[in-house]
Amino acid sequence: MRGAAVLPLAVAVTALGAGPAQAEGYRYWSFWQRDGGSWSYATEGPATARPADGDVEGFRFSVSADSQDAAKPRGRADFDAICAGTPAEDGRKRVALLLDFGTAGDAPDGERPPEPRTECASLPEDATSGEALAAVAKPLRYNTSALLCAIAGYPERGCGEQVSGDAGAGTGGGESSGESGSDRAGDDRAGGDRAGDAPVDEAGGSSTGLYAGAAVVAVLAAGAVWQARRRRG
Repeated sequence: MRGAAVLPLAVAVTALGAGPAQAEGYRYWSFWQRDGGSWSYATEGPATARPADGDVEGFRFSVSADSQDAAKPRGRADFDAICAGTPAEDGRKRVALLLDFGTAGDAPDGERPPEPRTECASLPEDATSGEALAAVAKPLRYNTSALLCAIAGYPERGCGEQVSGDAGAGTGGGESSGESGSDRAGDDRAGGDRAGDAPVDEAGGSSTGLYAGAAVVAVLAAGAVWQARRRRG
């Protein structure tokens, strides 16, 4: 009979653990660096990354689960083309930026993404990627955890919020060869991100694990009470 008592508990615990495993993602700005002819997800955030003269960096707003799922910046990412009108100066560096505001499917309710654009930032030699962004794409918005929430004022609200289901997710991990394509930024939330990982909410994370853990404890406690009553009976 003891096995019969344990089985319902095991089933209940398994069901609790399986509940949250549905498709979910985050809506945020991801941060990319051009490596040869392709984009690489940044390994650190724009606040600490220090690009060199001639580098190309990209920022993409989209919905994705992590860096493997994130959509890449779309559009032409050629340094010579982007910075053609910005002359080189001694003691300064030029960094080309591709800003991709994402698709309508990635946008928060009631907002429409601007068209992708490129900028050339002329900066002191020790400037960070965040400073490059601030030089050409204000206003920027950050949350209290230093997560990049908005570039050039987009989006107007929200910051790395969790999105359930298929909303905006999978809108394209590919990049086009210079025109339009698609992409999206937490553990892996870079870009609008802090250090190249996925975004966290402004409260500092999700409470799903806490609730699931509490539920498991409740189930085990109920089983212990049942066993005690059975022994007394």
